[in-house]
Amino acid sequence: MENTIKANFLQRLMQKWQLKSTFQVIMVLLVFTFTGSTVVLLRKTLFSVLGFTDDTSFWLKTIAYILFIFPAYQILILVYGFLLGQFDFFWQKEKKLLQKVGILAKNQ
Repeated sequence: MENTIKANFLQRLMQKWQLKSTFQVIMVLLVFTFTGSTVVLLRKTLFSVLGFTDDTSFWLKTIAYILFIFPAYQILILVYGFLLGQFDFFWQKEKKLLQKVGILAKNQ
């Protein structure tokens, strides 16, 4: 039963993301895992370097996160995507994001 649930989950992701194999789905999930883990470490390091503590204003932390960590995530996801052979998948997602925020023209 549990294997069926896992298989159905992977199949649904494969269809949603228009991937060709379960292996590719697993690679994409690994890219998300590695990127998220790296960003957690980067945030801790950045906040430490900036001298942020528990008493630091939430808004100051939020601004620092948006300015430094969010762009780092976008770059890291492409790097890990490249290393795990999924660059094209993540580049297509990044292009959509960049178009939505107006950084990239819609016809590219």
